[in-house]
Amino acid sequence: MSVQWLSDAVKAPDPLSEHSALERQRHLTKPPGSLGQLEQLAVRFAGLQRSSVPRLERIIVRVFAADHGVAAQGISAFPQTVTAQMVANFCRGGAAICVLSQSLNADFKVVNLGCVGEINEHPILINQPIAPATLDFTQAPAMSRTQLALALNTGRAQIGPADVFIGGEMGIGNTTAAAALLAALFDLPAAAITGRGTGIDDRALATKLHVIERALELHRAKRGQPLALLQALGGFEIAALVGAYIACAQQGVPVLVDGFISTAAAAMALAIQPEISPWLIYSHLSDEAGHRLALEQLGAEPLLVLGMRLGEGSGAAMAAGLVRDALALHNGMATFTEAGVSDAD
Repeated sequence: MSVQWLSDAVKAPDPLSEHSALERQRHLTKPPGSLGQLEQLAVRFAGLQRSSVPRLERIIVRVFAADHGVAAQGISAFPQTVTAQMVANFCRGGAAICVLSQSLNADFKVVNLGCVGEINEHPILINQPIAPATLDFTQAPAMSRTQLALALNTGRAQIGPADVFIGGEMGIGNTTAAAALLAALFDLPAAAITGRGTGIDDRALATKLHVIERALELHRAKRGQPLALLQALGGFEIAALVGAYIACAQQGVPVLVDGFISTAAAAMALAIQPEISPWLIYSHLSDEAGHRLALEQLGAEPLLVLGMRLGEGSGAAMAAGLVRDALALHNGMATFTEAGVSDAD
C-alpha cells in the first residue's frame, strides 16, 4: 500500500486575504489590537480559508481509537479493555468530545483502527481494524510497514471539505507511545517528556519511564527517519492523526491540534512534511507533563490554558468555540465608517 501522497504539495495560505482581513481589523470600532489573539486568529483563518470573511460552520471531528501492545507492561491505571468500552461510550454520545461536538454541530465519528475488546457496529462508527493492537515496542517495531500505511491512509480518508478539522484519540497506553515518539524525535530524556497519563502512581511511572528508555534504545538506529520512528514507536491512532494532519494541509483544511498525544502526532507530521506548519493551530496547553516542552520544541503557542488532560479532541473542541467567536467578531462588528464613529488618527 502506497504512502507516496505524503510528499504531495501542500496548499499555501493566501496573503491577500490575510491583508484584507488585517485592514478590516484596523477599521473596526475598537482600539487597534484590543481584541488581542482574537484578531490574530481571524487574520490567520482568513489566509487559510482564502477569504477576508472566514467562517467556522463545517467542523469535522474524528476520534481515532486503537490499542497498544506495550500496555501489557503495566504503564496505565486502566486495563486495555477500556479502549473498546470508550468506543462504545463515544457511539452512545456519553463522552466529553461527544457533548462538545454536538454543541458545535460538528460532523462527529469514531474510527476503530484496532481494539482488543469487542466493537459493535454503530452508525457513527467507522470500523476499519488493522490488528487487535500494535506489538509491544520494547520487543519489536509497533507495527509493520503495511500496517503503518493502512493507518496513515485511514486518517487521510477522513478529510473532506471543512472549515476546520479536529482529531481526537483513544487508546490505553498512548501517552507512552507519544512520549517515546517525542523523546526520539527531539532527542529528549524520557523523564523530561513523560507524564502520568491516566493518573498512574509513582511505581507505575517508574515502569513507564523504564519501558520508554528500553524502546528508545532498541530503535535508536531509526532516529532521523520519521516514518521509521512512527512505525517503531507509534500507535495506529497516532499514525492516523499524522495522515489526517498532512491531508488537511494538502486539501486546505485548518487543523485544531488537541493535547499531548495529538501534539506528538503533529510533531511527526511536521517531520514528514514540514510545509504543513501554517495549517496547525495548537488549541490548548495540556496538564500532561511534557506537553509544554513539546510545544516549546515546535515553537508553538497554545490558544487556551485550562488545566485539561482528557484527550479525545476535547481541548481542540473548546478552542473551536473561541475561534468561532473570533470570526464572528471579525465579520459582525461595524467599521468606524459604518457606525458613524470617528476613527483614530
